[in-house]
Amino acid sequence: MLPSPSLTEKRLSETPISRFLREYFGNSAWFPLANLLLEILLEGAVYFQRPDVYAILVASLIQAFFLSRWKTTPRPRRLIGNLIGPTLYTLIEVSLEGPEFFQSPHHLAYWVFAFSIGVLQDIGLRLKSTQRGITILLENFLRANILLAMYAIFEYLTYPNANYTLALFLGDSSHQFISLAIPLLGISMGVAELTAQGYLEQLRTTSARLKTYAEWLLGKDFLDRLIANPEALSLTRNERSVLFMDIRGFTRWSEENTPEAVVNLLNRFYALVEEVLAQHQAIKFKFIADGVMAVFATPRQAVEAAQALQKALRSTLKEHGLGAGIGIHHGPLVEGLLGSSGVRFYDVIGDTVNVTQRLESAAAAGEILCSLTVHQALPDLPFGAARNIVVKGKHTPLTVYLLKPSD
Repeated sequence: MLPSPSLTEKRLSETPISRFLREYFGNSAWFPLANLLLEILLEGAVYFQRPDVYAILVASLIQAFFLSRWKTTPRPRRLIGNLIGPTLYTLIEVSLEGPEFFQSPHHLAYWVFAFSIGVLQDIGLRLKSTQRGITILLENFLRANILLAMYAIFEYLTYPNANYTLALFLGDSSHQFISLAIPLLGISMGVAELTAQGYLEQLRTTSARLKTYAEWLLGKDFLDRLIANPEALSLTRNERSVLFMDIRGFTRWSEENTPEAVVNLLNRFYALVEEVLAQHQAIKFKFIADGVMAVFATPRQAVEAAQALQKALRSTLKEHGLGAGIGIHHGPLVEGLLGSSGVRFYDVIGDTVNVTQRLESAAAAGEILCSLTVHQALPDLPFGAARNIVVKGKHTPLTVYLLKPSD
């Protein structure tokens, strides 16, 4: 089962409704609307009393529905999809009118245009993005000529002489103007769409990269919260639980190994940490060389994440003779954007952060040291006896508790 898209992904992608509307008015509705105008001119307001108008509109809506749904699948089925409208319309009308339906030239024109546009769209999907320009131009050229074809059919159906020929149609100067203007407008529309699609593709590529970079800096969950509430970036004072973790013996180990081996171990370390913290609702986390700082809403979330981190990292670090020490503290801090007008970053500041880092420095490999505040908040957990540690920057010793292993 695929994971549900994040809020950021939803904001950057087209909604089903907008995709349907773009498909309907940009493709499926063109011929039905032109046919609607033709029938009204031929029959007048009485046309709305016949089922024809509703049959073709409903058929085009169903076509747009399926084409917009298939657009996001590996097989968009553009040719088959463009034939849904004329197929449904033909089935309904033949059941009402019989074979006479095929005697009307505009009914046959529906099939011709639907098939031709469907073929061009299907071919375009098989081409590289840089090669689709010609199919886009031809598609818009054909679509614009729906108006010209329907105008010519209207002239043919209303001309008193049955022997109405193409030469007779083009003999009128106004018809010559329309016959030149509409195709040129179709080409113009094609160039405009080609330019717009190129720009849209560039925006999609850029937004995807920016999304990736933002997730690297902020994390997926926190980025979603910022998209939903931009005020979350403002500096605010909150009660948070902070976790610091560092690999014990890493500096000496890195001196004895190649840079490639060091990078390989760090990447494995980062991947495991990210997976665990994502599962334990970390508000924000950042890597600091061979360590990590994570912020949580509650002490329990921080402690459970610490236990999961030790379990997940144990075998990976042990094979290199290493281990991780963790410190956890809960208290007030200020979080939000820090920096200058040109460069800003999201961080947490306060004594709570400093105390947590001191706890982590005092933790041996495999240990999780928690502050008195965390111990008082979680009386049900298996803590060891209290002990006092002297840390840099504090006049009085800190009371800490060793969290016993859960397994």
